[in-house]
Amino acid sequence: MKSKRMPVVVITGASSGIGRETSRRYAREGARLVLASRSRAALETVAQECRELGGQVLVVPTDVSDEGAVRALAAAAVSRFGRIDVWVNNAGVFAYGAFADLPSDIFRQVVETNLMGQVHGARAVLPYFRAQHGGTLILVGSLYSRVGSPAITPYATSKFGLLGFAESLRPELRRTGIRLRLIVPGSVDTPVYQHAANVTGRLVRPLSPTTSPARVARAIVRAPRRRRFATYIGRAQTAILPVHDHAPRVFDALASWLMDHVELHGRNAERSAGTVFAAPEEASPVTGGWRRTRLRVLVGVILTVTVLTAVRTTSRAVDVQP
Repeated sequence: MKSKRMPVVVITGASSGIGRETSRRYAREGARLVLASRSRAALETVAQECRELGGQVLVVPTDVSDEGAVRALAAAAVSRFGRIDVWVNNAGVFAYGAFADLPSDIFRQVVETNLMGQVHGARAVLPYFRAQHGGTLILVGSLYSRVGSPAITPYATSKFGLLGFAESLRPELRRTGIRLRLIVPGSVDTPVYQHAANVTGRLVRPLSPTTSPARVARAIVRAPRRRRFATYIGRAQTAILPVHDHAPRVFDALASWLMDHVELHGRNAERSAGTVFAAPEEASPVTGGWRRTRLRVLVGVILTVTVLTAVRTTSRAVDVQP
């Protein structure tokens, strides 16, 4: 009787958050893993976890904003395991600051990592998929692929661009045997916010309620087996999409209030480029600690109050306009 062939899975951004949890989940299924991020030391920590869970692992330090490095990642995966079955484009960085205040090099690097990194991944793996007559390319987007918000222009720009890329690539892959899947979570409880570039002078936190990385990882692992192109995760936040689409003034007021009163808080925070240009040497946790009960209750109360106030304020403003 033939033994089941375990899939070969390449995961970028594997050293923390969603990528680390996805690596673990695939390892439990016995997958052959190729883990990529900028820090070898961080990757080795995750690789050891995955080996203990039953996965075979190859570590390939990779900066996804470097197209040549991403091509080398794909070649290394095929050289070691003979093929690639699933490619998970997950690497990403974040930056906070008004557009006028954000240095252009931070803006550019966020777009280079979050958008062009995924483009480079697709360009690197698709020739192998075509030669195999199959494979799954998974793009990790965001609720900010659909809506914007003040103070995160480079991140929203990169994720909007990713949605356009996915929507355009999808018809090109029809009848090729290659599956394209888009994962669209709301705020996720990962360390990306602690690692974000920040020039606002204030502390930052994600918009509550946050989704667990485990839930996003589960959706990623299931995506190749599903027919659905896009998987949205986080109903509480995706519920805002009709407001964005049909009442843009109300949405703009909500987004501004939430950024000013919930996501940004405190004063005199140090200006920092975060991990936009350089990765932490050590692996970061899967979670960022944003789902602690007390914090969730507090932020939930603040969110409710600010949403109601913003809606009331915007409704009055719309009513008095000619």
